[in-house]
Amino acid sequence: MNPPMPTLLYIDDDAALARLVDRGLSRVGFRVVHAASGAQGLDLLQQGGIDVIALDQYMPGLDGLETLEQIMAIPNAPPVVFVTAAQDSSIAVTALKAGAADYLVKDVQGDFIPLLQVAVDGALRQARIQKARDDAEAEVHASRDRYAALAAEREVLLREVNHRVGNSLQIIASLLHLQANSSNQDDVKAALTNAMGRVAAVAQVHRRLYTSHDLKSVLLNQYLDALLEDLRRSAEGNRMSRLTLKAEPVEIDPDRAVAIGIIVNELVMNAVKYAYPEGAGPIHVDLDAQGDNLVLSIADNGVGLNVKTDPRSTGMGQRIVTAMASKLEASVERDPTHAGTRIMLKFRRLNAPATKPANAAAS
Repeated sequence: MNPPMPTLLYIDDDAALARLVDRGLSRVGFRVVHAASGAQGLDLLQQGGIDVIALDQYMPGLDGLETLEQIMAIPNAPPVVFVTAAQDSSIAVTALKAGAADYLVKDVQGDFIPLLQVAVDGALRQARIQKARDDAEAEVHASRDRYAALAAEREVLLREVNHRVGNSLQIIASLLHLQANSSNQDDVKAALTNAMGRVAAVAQVHRRLYTSHDLKSVLLNQYLDALLEDLRRSAEGNRMSRLTLKAEPVEIDPDRAVAIGIIVNELVMNAVKYAYPEGAGPIHVDLDAQGDNLVLSIADNGVGLNVKTDPRSTGMGQRIVTAMASKLEASVERDPTHAGTRIMLKFRRLNAPATKPANAAAS
């Protein structure tokens, strides 16, 4: 398919020269429209259909530079080749600074017409390149806007999902709490309390995400503080009056926060059940940052741990702690120098390989 014939608007008060331009450029595929003054040229330009303009400098009424100024004020104006008989280079510089695509000197015999063809061809080519560039930039901006809108919508949806999941899990935890309080059997009460803590650990992560500015991370100190407060309100809460937390403000991804919360829940409940047979005692949860690693410890000053006979060495709690430690790629150790029981987990801040997990002593 042949490209459409480009239309040249030739603005010049010299009618004879305009005929020469029409004859010369029509032969090479241009449609030439003549305007005898700047005002007439602006009127024709407003009607549309003009691809390129050749503009003379010296004309009655609006001269070329004044006409050029008004052309450049029109949105998406076609390119302008400035034409004059003057040899003054300052006019050329002024025209180019004002927005002209090219400049050439004319003669009354029309010998400049081949040069005018080259100039208008170059101006049209440059205009097409500029339009393609502008269109590409507009598409980039539009794509960015669409992406930003989708990202904002996704964030709203994620917040809503986290809100609903958090609320649902909190309802389940509350039901387990009520059931535990209404039970007269100690083993049932303990099992329900443990289950409540596990559910609350997950619920707290979703609650943190819903209220956070960042949906990709959780502040561990705030999360653990809220989690321990949930434990204090549990069926065993009267035995957690001396439960303390010391944690640095470390950010971590939600999945790893869940694993940490479940481990803390298991080991705190472990200490509540076995460390102080005669009643309540201090239980300390510490989270320290050591370079790229995090060290989490849960310690009590109770009767200590006998891995051969103590119930803490077997059961569901141990399996849960081991599974969550594996998810964190954490090493799990018991501090043999601690008077009571102190379990330490070491893992990397980011989800990267760490030391091989070891078995934890838990119920």
